Amino acid sequence: MRKVKEKGMELLFLLAACVSILAVALICIFLFMNGVPAIKEIGLFEFVGGKLWKPGNNKFGILPMILGSIYVTAGALLIGVPVGILTAVFLARFCPQKLYRILKPGVDLLAGIPSVVYGFFGLCVLVPWTREHFKGNGNSIFTASILLGIMILPSIIGVAESAIRAVPNKYYEGALALGATHERSVFLTVVPAAKSGILAGVILGVGRAIGETMAVIMVAGNQARMPKGIFKGIRTLTANIVIEMGYAADLHREALIATGVVLFVFILIINLLFSILKRRTVE
Repeated sequence: MRKVKEKGMELLFLLAACVSILAVALICIFLFMNGVPAIKEIGLFEFVGGKLWKPGNNKFGILPMILGSIYVTAGALLIGVPVGILTAVFLARFCPQKLYRILKPGVDLLAGIPSVVYGFFGLCVLVPWTREHFKGNGNSIFTASILLGIMILPSIIGVAESAIRAVPNKYYEGALALGATHERSVFLTVVPAAKSGILAGVILGVGRAIGETMAVIMVAGNQARMPKGIFKGIRTLTANIVIEMGYAADLHREALIATGVVLFVFILIINLLFSILKRRTVE
């Protein structure tokens, strides 16, 4: 009877894994079947490298959106990665237990806040602050980067903290035995030992940043043009799809689906590069 139950659970887990793989495969098939014909009709280099997005004139160049997504994601990583990793180190190795009981639920709460709420915060707080202290009207790459940097913190902190706590305590104790201080023991032995897990958290942060839509729409300016500075408005790939899909038809609609194909391939390339980097750090 026990073997039957174990076999049944094994088949159940296998079925769940197969359903997940099937879902990803169906998404890929849908995207490529509907997007690739549009890319062929427009022209690959004209579509990916074109600087004009004017559906009314049959101009479907998504280079401004590609650059906008890259700039916003890079800015979010510059803000979120250092803060997230240092916060994870503090929570795992420096934070008093009483303070931890307050900070940890706060970090977890950040992960549960809807993106539209983040967008309202950015629209009501970050945009006026940027407008007052910097150039432009506040809807810019800079504002979107700050907002996304805040939004990716829970992903980075959660995974990085778990990785740091999973490091065997003998590394830390060995460093102390050699005369290192508490800070040196943590940053020279524990953190390097957890670099694989920390990198996994960064990958999750990249995925969250590049795939975010609603919050970016509310603070980035949504201007389908080549980026002209960090205090100028831009439009990302995800924002381009959401803004125009409601009224798009024919080639315009297919071009938006093709934009999803480019975004999908873009994320796959990023994950592949991070996987290679992660494998090298482990070796």
